[in-house]
Amino acid sequence: MNLFKISWKYLTFRPLSSGLNIFLLALGLAIITVLLLVQDQFEKKMNQDAAGIDLVVGAKGSPLQLILSSVYQIDFPTGNIKMDEAKRLAQNRLVKKVIPLALGDNVQGFRIVGTNHDYLELYGAEFAEGKAWEEPFEVVIGSEIAQKLKMKLGDEFTGSHGISMGSHDHDQHNFVVSGILAARGNVIDRLVLTSVESVWFTHDEEEGNSDQGEETHSEESHDGAIEEDHHAKFHQPVAKTGFPETEEEREVTSLLLQFRNPMAAIQLPRMINSGTSMQAASPSFEMSRLFELLGVGISVLQGLAVVLIVIAGLGIFIALYNSLKERKYDLAILRALGASPFQLVWLVFMESLLLTFLGAVLGIGLGHLFLALVVSQNEQSVVSAIQPWIFLYQELWIVGYALAVGVIASLIPAWTAYQTSIAKQLTKA
Repeated sequence: MNLFKISWKYLTFRPLSSGLNIFLLALGLAIITVLLLVQDQFEKKMNQDAAGIDLVVGAKGSPLQLILSSVYQIDFPTGNIKMDEAKRLAQNRLVKKVIPLALGDNVQGFRIVGTNHDYLELYGAEFAEGKAWEEPFEVVIGSEIAQKLKMKLGDEFTGSHGISMGSHDHDQHNFVVSGILAARGNVIDRLVLTSVESVWFTHDEEEGNSDQGEETHSEESHDGAIEEDHHAKFHQPVAKTGFPETEEEREVTSLLLQFRNPMAAIQLPRMINSGTSMQAASPSFEMSRLFELLGVGISVLQGLAVVLIVIAGLGIFIALYNSLKERKYDLAILRALGASPFQLVWLVFMESLLLTFLGAVLGIGLGHLFLALVVSQNEQSVVSAIQPWIFLYQELWIVGYALAVGVIASLIPAWTAYQTSIAKQLTKA
């Protein structure tokens, strides 16, 4: 007697009822799957991108916005800070290393970040091709950009103003790809990295062109001098560490700091926030606050998932209980053919376990599919770094929870099947 075949036949006898119970259970488990994947990868990637950064210094504003824009590259900067003030801070005895950042432009939605070679070292960057920038307007691109924009060494492109698509282009001078980074699974995969000087010169040229538009004429010798000055400026070596040398009043967007000793964590933030025009924000502190805020939303979604699973469990219980009422004669026949009471119990359990197992498989699949759709619609944000088709060992617990729901839902129907009386049911017939 093949109990599995009998259970399957009973299950498919009412496809609409069985399908509805499977779908309800799958929805709840899909929500749990998405939360599990996002929580696991999001926290890991956030901690990975902030590793090695003790403090972020920028213009006054929202500390969280400063962290998101300077560390994770997913928000608007709070403004710029004067480089003279930034240099004074770098000379503080509590500061071990300072990495300047100059933001404000993008290429097809991917951010252009002006910095120095220390930024590459911070994230353990390795080159798939080429080398780091050495002159203005040379850039190094992340692996995602090379793949999605089909760029290769020597390619030229123009940057656009702002940190999102749709702004006007800086077409006075093209950027040239000097290196392509190997995939690291962190923030540099989706960045265009160049020197701080490149960002400065890009905006200098734009301002220079607007000034020239107001002039009625110019002398040829003056034009030649400007051309020579531009040629010399664009081919001079850029700063590979620390701040660029300049006699002009310049600004940077923010600074990434590393502490020299534990005492700096206590003294530096207070000193910067109260004694300068800048603000200091700790990545670890701000991300803890963000995870707390996100935790409320995650708890609500988890609650919704549990409600759906409970409803699905009740649906399975009602379906099995009603089904047994109609199948008492069939169960009596099975007893007459030699089936033991425990085999009838196992028959009910198997039917419930088949329902919940199918719901678990469908729910996990739907969760991964939904996350894949979300990632495909957000190719240039931190969400794009999430891998939707990674399967975690915790997902086995989801299958276990589903089967447990099936066992609980079938306890009463199974007891009813166990008490089936052959004589009583056959006599009624």
